Amino acid sequence: MFDHSEACERNKHPILNALQDALSGCRRVLEIGSGTGQHAVHFGRHLGHVEWHPSDRPDALPGLRERVKAEGSPNVRPPLELDVTADPWPAQVVGGQYDAVFSANTLHIMSWLGVERMFEGLGAVLANGGVACIYGPFRYDRSFTAPSNAHFDESLRQRDPLSGIRDFEAVNALARDQGLELLSDHEMPANNQMIVWRHSGNAR
Repeated sequence: MFDHSEACERNKHPILNALQDALSGCRRVLEIGSGTGQHAVHFGRHLGHVEWHPSDRPDALPGLRERVKAEGSPNVRPPLELDVTADPWPAQVVGGQYDAVFSANTLHIMSWLGVERMFEGLGAVLANGGVACIYGPFRYDRSFTAPSNAHFDESLRQRDPLSGIRDFEAVNALARDQGLELLSDHEMPANNQMIVWRHSGNAR
């Protein structure tokens, strides 16, 4: 059987509800960090108007490819290889201009350098007017939104000192540098957020 994430199962329905609005005018979506592929096949099945492009690092691709092949709808494309820390990003990724990028629960498990490289990549792959939708926990004014997030952050840093829940203000600054303007910040279940930016094309 395929790898299974309980978190993906719990959050896929509320995320879908948020994406149905954010991606209403989009046609080509790049998902960064598709993991087990549960989100890709679920969202592809319910967002029939989009062409969904999953991606992940090389070690995650075999299982991701198998799940997409077995469970994916026709609008879910074969997964792409993408390590956000690569410089430059693969031509097969950068070569396709996407009008949306989605990523869930990735910023807090990568290093800050990875977060910086990811936003640099967003500036390169998003078409003007395209949207970036990032789901996960954030801090605001250096404060956690709930005690459980503080405990989660501590466990992340014990496992990998370079990881951890990110400050919204710092991430938003990276977005602005790439010409991404904040559109919305929605509170989601389990003390997560869905943050949406639009690419204006005016990178700093």
